[in-house]
Amino acid sequence: MSRLGVRLLRWLAPLPLSWIRALGSVLGLLLYLLVWPRRQVVNVNLRLCFPHWSERQRRRVARETFVHVAQSFLDRAWLWHADPEVVRRRLVLTGAVRELAGDTPTIVFAPHFVGMDAGATGLSQQVPRRFIGIYTPQSNPVIDAWVLKGRHRFGINPRPMNRSEGVRELIAAVRAGDVMYLLPDMNFGAEESIFVPFYGVPAATVPSLSRFARLGRAKVVPVVVKLTPAGYELQVHEPWAGFPSGDLAADTALMNRRLQEYIDEIPSQYYWVHKRFKSRPPGEPGVY
Repeated sequence: MSRLGVRLLRWLAPLPLSWIRALGSVLGLLLYLLVWPRRQVVNVNLRLCFPHWSERQRRRVARETFVHVAQSFLDRAWLWHADPEVVRRRLVLTGAVRELAGDTPTIVFAPHFVGMDAGATGLSQQVPRRFIGIYTPQSNPVIDAWVLKGRHRFGINPRPMNRSEGVRELIAAVRAGDVMYLLPDMNFGAEESIFVPFYGVPAATVPSLSRFARLGRAKVVPVVVKLTPAGYELQVHEPWAGFPSGDLAADTALMNRRLQEYIDEIPSQYYWVHKRFKSRPPGEPGVY
């Protein structure tokens, strides 16, 4: 099935974007109706993070989340297989793009919006610097090879770095001028994390953004990727002033607060299908 799935996505690549997005809408609604356990995860996340919302509003955002997740998955067809000029036209960089130029040590804070793969593709294609990221191998070797090749389709001597390679190589690359594309806003387990608020709820959060910025002597440039009818907008924000501060917990709490501001702009495009609150502080019951 994995080989067939990859082949089908390659066949989708030349289709008009409106057709691919329409197919994603149908697929997303089907998943919303049929995949009850994951729908429950989304519902719990939204209830914890937006207790002031009505039940009707949460249901609407949950449905839209499934649609956007499905659309962004099918968009890999053209992101990774369409003509490069088609990809360039559909990925638009806006904001403080100048902050990604030069060779200043830089870390891109790339939160888990549904367009995260589009963000990596657009930056590596349109910004003349080498981008590095931490790669978690997929369990299926066919999918693993496809994802690796797709995510490193563009760029200057792209190099995936496995979590097992350690911190020293990553820091050396950042200090040498490579840009780290970092997505630290998921639950990687309590043993790697500290508990800081996320929408007022204690959330196990890896403090890697602050740690890497300090060790790499790097500025942090947030990039928020927004799915649009024409493709994706890659919104490059100004670097965070005074970050890192030297206080790991305060920096990580600030990261979550800034992330909340970005989510509030496009709440249905955040990756709510992830069990963000799976790890709980000692003595607190599970929420899923």
